Amino acid sequence: MRIVAIGGGPAALYFGILMKKADPSSEITILERNRLDDTFGFGVVFSDATQNNLAAADAETFNALAGEFFHWDDISVHYRGHVIRSGGHGFSGLSRQKLLANLAKRCKELGVCIEVGTDVKDPTVYGDADLVLGADGFNSTVRQRYAEHFQPTMDERPNRFVWLGTTRPFPAFTFYFKRDRHGLWRVHAYQYEPGHSTFIVEATEQTWRSAGLDRASEDETVAFCQTLFKEELEGHRLLKNRSLWRHFVTIKNASWSYGNVVLLGDAAHTAHFSVGSGTKLAIEDAIALAVALRRQRDVPSALAAYEAERRPAVESLQRAAQVSLQWFEDTERYMDLEPLQFAFNLLTRSLRITHDNLKVRDPQFVETIDKWYAEQAARQCHSPVPSPPPPPMFTPFRLRDLVLTNRVIVSPMCQYVAEDGMPNDWHLVHLGSRAIGGAGLVFSEMTDVSREGRISPGCTGMYRPEHVVAWKRIVDFVHTNSGAKIAMQLGHAGRKGSTQRMWQGMDEPLPSGNWPIISASPLPYHPHSQIPKEMTRADMDAVKHDFVRAAGMANEAGFDLLELHFAHGYLLASFISPLTNQRTDSYGGSLENRMRFPLEVFDAVRAAWPDHKPMSVRISAVDWAPGGLQPADSVEVARLLKAHDCDITDVSAGQTVADAKPQYGRQFQTPFADRIRHEVGIATMAVGNISSYQDVNTILAAGRADLCVLARAHLWDPYWTRHAAHEQGYPLPWPDPYATLNQYRPRPA
Repeated sequence: MRIVAIGGGPAALYFGILMKKADPSSEITILERNRLDDTFGFGVVFSDATQNNLAAADAETFNALAGEFFHWDDISVHYRGHVIRSGGHGFSGLSRQKLLANLAKRCKELGVCIEVGTDVKDPTVYGDADLVLGADGFNSTVRQRYAEHFQPTMDERPNRFVWLGTTRPFPAFTFYFKRDRHGLWRVHAYQYEPGHSTFIVEATEQTWRSAGLDRASEDETVAFCQTLFKEELEGHRLLKNRSLWRHFVTIKNASWSYGNVVLLGDAAHTAHFSVGSGTKLAIEDAIALAVALRRQRDVPSALAAYEAERRPAVESLQRAAQVSLQWFEDTERYMDLEPLQFAFNLLTRSLRITHDNLKVRDPQFVETIDKWYAEQAARQCHSPVPSPPPPPMFTPFRLRDLVLTNRVIVSPMCQYVAEDGMPNDWHLVHLGSRAIGGAGLVFSEMTDVSREGRISPGCTGMYRPEHVVAWKRIVDFVHTNSGAKIAMQLGHAGRKGSTQRMWQGMDEPLPSGNWPIISASPLPYHPHSQIPKEMTRADMDAVKHDFVRAAGMANEAGFDLLELHFAHGYLLASFISPLTNQRTDSYGGSLENRMRFPLEVFDAVRAAWPDHKPMSVRISAVDWAPGGLQPADSVEVARLLKAHDCDITDVSAGQTVADAKPQYGRQFQTPFADRIRHEVGIATMAVGNISSYQDVNTILAAGRADLCVLARAHLWDPYWTRHAAHEQGYPLPWPDPYATLNQYRPRPA
């Protein structure tokens, strides 16, 4: 096989080694424009797991590299005069020059041809090769030449960073967060060989410009940073190597191969330096491609198999990198956190390290954060500090006079089995079983304030006197038989009303028996949906009256907390989003105007709801549709709610318009709750694909939310909270009828 690699970086060199070993008869040529020792940057980083992959792929090459590694286990966070350390992380640094030199030496030993000084302008010249590798990095000529087939996207991030070196040795992966008169500076530093470390400085565009670095030369940048970090450098100097301020760019490609051409490394994908080295991705690409070529008989099949296997791992790391880089873009948001929580937040930022995972790496650190978190909870609830401290999810939380025994919440989940709004035995068992299951708070489904406000004929309501009696039966059961509290979520379906039950056709209009619907503007949800009436002032007064009446009935039934539904495109949400509010009166236009009616309703309900009982509001933080609400808008929505005496926001997203394109993923809505909590200073509930107790403990301990709301996890397992307690060794007492379970220990499967 004749193989031509364009670009002589780690991906091409490592691939050449593996393929020449697998097939010594193959003809492999690597074309590199620059000298191999003329490389950008200083050191690269490999985790212990990555090193294991390298050792398994080619032990001889790995052993040659391992002799050059500088290994460390600790991460050190320098923040507000404190140094917080965490161990057990397992990384090794390596000089990029030594990496390339070792790989090139191994290539030559095996008979791989390396041509230095060849600047490939047109990769089609090598089209007659069996395989062409586009391993030519970030500014890939190969990717550019075949762009119509690879369909690349490039996302330039707002922060600025500069890659420097230093003669100061760092015994740990070190983060500095330092303020000066210009703003906040972040440093990522790690040692890669005796006497040399990488020293990356990062700042927002505003801070960078304020310091005059937009006009600075390379030498002036070094001088500025050396002065700024004089204390941290401890007398050592900074080093430069094309040390120019850059924006990080996230590169993705719809396809990695075309015909006999394939992209590897930064040509195919980039991941922010805060989650590890792009070199790691490049070398693991080479390993996966070499394996695919050994397994498949022809190149097209091998390239298809390579991408099918490799892409999920790359995209997973890119998602983690995206979350991580956003954390560093928004670090100013977290600068009021206590040092211990700040460090925990930093360590768990990418979602790849959780509370449970960190407990394995550094049990003493997690014990310290658990103790600190329990102390904060005890102070907030005016209760004693338990010893030993519980996991964060089992600490109490207080809202006005309401104290929750833990922070696990059963989400409002429509059941669609009521008749004329009347809850029945299904709702008793549904909510009662989850209360017995150990959750701190259970929510009713969205309960409608009028018959016309229902989503479907099967939705519950609070508009008839008989509803109070039925709901009180459920509330009393929860209070009598569990330690849980119970909340009612009140809403009005608006333009999403008069539709079929979920399993018959979600958001689809009823085939018959429709009732009139209303909304902020006369816009149907689907093109074939019923057109709602645009609300008049009289309609607003009637709806406000319905909410106030329902709130009084909810209090009569004994609910502990009341939530208003301002999300998911229902009536009150239809005023908030510009996609559903096209009014030209004082209730349309600016966000302040669009919030007028929802806030009128909130104020009226707050006045009717007992002062000692808390109120929450569910909001959609983003519409995920062009022209819709953005996360910054939701911050302002939450700010207005706080000003109107809302106690906590329940932060969801989307479902405003039918053609929205949500960005799903693990904990995909938690960042919105995180942002609102820190920028507004209001308590938040996080919701959305939170499924493990590790997720819950991590979100809470990091300060991303105050409560965690789980839906499908509780449908799957009503006793989810008790099972989480058992797995963590936390003693959560059972109700008296189940007291024998206090001594029961289920056998492992």
